[in-house]
Amino acid sequence: MNAKIVLLPGDGVGPEVVAEAVRVLTIVGETFGHRFTFEEFLIGGAAIDAVGDPLPPATLVACRAADAVLLGAVGGPKWADPTASVRPEQGLLGLRKGLGLFANLRPVRIYSALAGVSPLRDDLLDGVDLMIVRELTGGIYFGKRQEATADLAIAYDTMQYTSQEVRRIADVAFRIAQERRGNVISVDKANVLASSRLWRRVVADVAADYPDVSFDTMLVDAAAMHLLRRPSDFDVVLTSNMFGDILADEASMLAGSMGMLPSASLGEADGADRGVTRLGLYEPIHGSAPDIAGRGIVNPLATILSAAMLLRYSLGLTSEAERVEAAVEAALADGVRTPEIAGLGASVSTAKMGEAVVERLQTTGVAAGADREAGHA
Repeated sequence: MNAKIVLLPGDGVGPEVVAEAVRVLTIVGETFGHRFTFEEFLIGGAAIDAVGDPLPPATLVACRAADAVLLGAVGGPKWADPTASVRPEQGLLGLRKGLGLFANLRPVRIYSALAGVSPLRDDLLDGVDLMIVRELTGGIYFGKRQEATADLAIAYDTMQYTSQEVRRIADVAFRIAQERRGNVISVDKANVLASSRLWRRVVADVAADYPDVSFDTMLVDAAAMHLLRRPSDFDVVLTSNMFGDILADEASMLAGSMGMLPSASLGEADGADRGVTRLGLYEPIHGSAPDIAGRGIVNPLATILSAAMLLRYSLGLTSEAERVEAAVEAALADGVRTPEIAGLGASVSTAKMGEAVVERLQTTGVAAGADREAGHA
């Protein structure tokens, strides 16, 4: 396979973690006979500094022409003024909108080797393997708003959804559930919010199209509690933009670190199919971590696992994605840790963590290629 991958390293630790993911993807290409071409473009604060625009037109054009996009992080203290007319986060929101990326997938898996890193008891973590499906281009982040000014002492944001927006993200969640354990929990605030009452009604309509998937609803405050009280009960969590943003960060503590959680943002398929397009944006759920940027200690695993999602969802290379995930698990099982997941034990640098994954990928990759050739004989 030949594939063009656009790299958006961004700000803070973004360039460091993207570099390790590129190392892994390069080895995947060499091992499995694929040719990946990487092109780097500006986004976020780095783009503001260079051209005054957090999403330069050239970046959006390149992303639209790519097979997949790998992002590091945006933002930092230099651009932290929330009243500024130009902010790094505008680049990320604009990219999602410009590529039509409405479905955000955030898997949360507990690695047995890291069970002790989580603040939760080990018995609560047993069997935790869930997917948060977050609507990404609607809701309160994109609704009508009013900024307060010196003369206007009122501000508001509007949580707005259309039935079509809810239906298309619900379809994604139910399709994913069909490939997992067959359960969807839709999270809303229907006892208070009109937009959530629409959300609940439309999701229930979509659920009728998937009789093989069990379905229930849960208020967001209850979901926040039960994610910590009984996390293994969740399979697919379907929710709106802001609720998904919050719950995904909470769920990261199940894994013990935001540095362990990848994400994929996907768009709508053309025609009658209600699936998602191949073009996707892949990124770790953590931010730019400016306090540790440049120190070589950030955990690159969330970005490497995002690269595995890129292989699976944008390139259709499921076997290769599984090999990357297995290499990450093997490195952790062998005790390789960056500082924030090391506890009181020894830790390694960002580059050494990436190297550990590459070494284990090379060890298993030859066997994977041989197995695949045997399967086609």
